[in-house]
Formats: sequence, structure tokens, C-alpha cells
Amino acid sequence: MPDLVLWDIDHTLMATRGLGGQLWAAAFEQVTGVPLRKQADVTGSTERVILRETARLHEIPYSEDLFTRFAEALGAQHVQRAAELRERGHALPGAVSILTALANRGVRQSVVTGNIRAAAEVKLAVFGLDSYLSLDEGAYGEDGDARPELLRAALARSDVAAGAAVFLGDTPADVLGGREAGIRVIGVGTGRTLTADLLAAGADAVLQDLSDTAHGLSVILG
Repeated sequence: MPDLVLWDIDHTLMATRGLGGQLWAAAFEQVTGVPLRKQADVTGSTERVILRETARLHEIPYSEDLFTRFAEALGAQHVQRAAELRERGHALPGAVSILTALANRGVRQSVVTGNIRAAAEVKLAVFGLDSYLSLDEGAYGEDGDARPELLRAALARSDVAAGAAVFLGDTPADVLGGREAGIRVIGVGTGRTLTADLLAAGADAVLQDLSDTAHGLSVILG
């Protein structure tokens, strides 16, 4: 049984059904004064990278101060519109059941996500997922540019060896990041990537979704 199970958030545990992009655009315009015309590709990326590349698309100089102010604005947008997020988004089928089942077996769980922590906390709370997760042992968009950095940060915070952890995510970036960090990776086919492509990227196993709790447990617990 793994000592730690790490979860990606968006399209693995939940869907925001377009509202996340609206909140991002509002925060971007708030801190830059420029309406968002085009956002850089967000699939499997982190907020720092997305902001840096989106700023470049708008010919706006990037700096760490810009990221700090953007992170504050994005967190505030999520807090202010939490009720709307609850109404429009949802936890994916089976997410609560599998988190509960793992928690009942005494498995520690946290998240590794490109979201900034404030946004991640709001999302998890509004969909009733936060109580199963030790968020202080996770890693967030503030912690680095790429998945391997975030995964290593989470391992350090939880004091768990890479070989004793499992990471679940829905993108090839999740799979490749886990492999680079030396963590067993389970792909979840609830995002935009086909399960066959997650396997081709190097996932150790793939779940079509989280709806079958017994099957999901057997794959996660090995």
C-alpha cells in the first residue's frame, strides 16, 4: 500500500465547466489592465508558466512581482465567486467515494496541481473534497514551473520517498512529470487525453474514470 497518494485537481477530481477560465481572465485584466485576448495553453501546465506565456502573447513584461499580484487576484476571484463555482462545476463521478475509501484505509492523500494554492483550496472546499486531503503536504503553482518540481516539493513536505507514492493525473504532462520524479503514475481518462495516449506517455496504469471505486482502489493500492 502506498504511503502517499497525490492527486491532480482539474479534470482528475473535478470540472469547473468554463468558469475557471473566466476567473483567470478577470484576474489577468485586473493586474495588467489589459483584457485577455488569448491564453497560453493550460494543459498540464502551472499558473506561473501560463501567466508568463500569456503575458508574452500580450507583449507585457513578466516578473515575479506580476505573478505574486496575479496569484493574489486569482485567489480572491475564486473566493468571491465560490458559490457560482459550486453551481456550475462539480466533482467528477466517483471522486468523493474513492477519496473516502482511501481515507478509511488510513492512506495519506494530498494534491499536486498547477493551480495556485488559494484557488485549489476553494475548488476542493466547494466540492466537498478538502476534508480527505492533507493540503499542507501538497504542491501548487507557486512551487515551480513543471510537474517534477511540484512532485518533489510534495514528497519533501510529506517526508515520503518517491517509490512509496502514487500520483494520479489526466494529462501526459502529469505522466511524464511523475516518471521524472520517480513516482508511480496512474493516468485518469477524464480529461482531454485518451487513455491509450496516457499509456503511451508511460503511465504505469490507467483508469477510464473514478466511478468504479473497487477497481480504482485495486489499481491505486497495487
